[in-house]
Amino acid sequence: MPKKSSKQSLYSLHPAYAMEAGYAKNLFERTGKTMEEWVEIVKRSGPPTEKERRAWLKDEHGFTANYAWWVAERAGGRGSAAAYDPEGMVEEMFAGSKAGLRPLYDRLLELGLKLGPDVKVCPCQTIVPFYRQHVFAQIKPTTRTRIDFGLALAKVDKPLPARLIDTGGLAKKDRITHRFAITSAKDIDKEVAKWLRIAYEACAKESA
Repeated sequence: MPKKSSKQSLYSLHPAYAMEAGYAKNLFERTGKTMEEWVEIVKRSGPPTEKERRAWLKDEHGFTANYAWWVAERAGGRGSAAAYDPEGMVEEMFAGSKAGLRPLYDRLLELGLKLGPDVKVCPCQTIVPFYRQHVFAQIKPTTRTRIDFGLALAKVDKPLPARLIDTGGLAKKDRITHRFAITSAKDIDKEVAKWLRIAYEACAKESA
């Protein structure tokens, strides 16, 4: 189970972990060895750093990039559902020089969770994405004074306000296509809430 605080977590297990059982099965079918066996091989015979281990698994054992990342992470004690610590990731993300952004983050998180019971918030190391069927928004503390609040608006056929900045995501086929620059509490207004809901509703229509 993922790590939990003493109170009910606001966060959900990242969707990537739902594929863990399938990855493990495919790894065994492809290589004849289990994840646990590969972790032992990497620790015993592989290079010391995670980056070197990924390259070693690809070059010496024919791993694809995704499986090399996964095994190297697990050999370093990371990358498993049991090691997923969303609260810790958020604390680290807003530590030090970015601590002043934490109240803005908390307000955006509240807005997202109020959209509906199907919203899942799954922190990563540098961003906090909101999921429905797919990612529809994300919080990114880009600088010590600014959060970029990204939205997935590729399927939205509405005129966009000037405040919504094109991320270039549409051209790159990224989910997040536009962002609000959030630097103070007054930036989190009715317009932000409106477009967050539009992104949320558009996400449901994609899978309808």
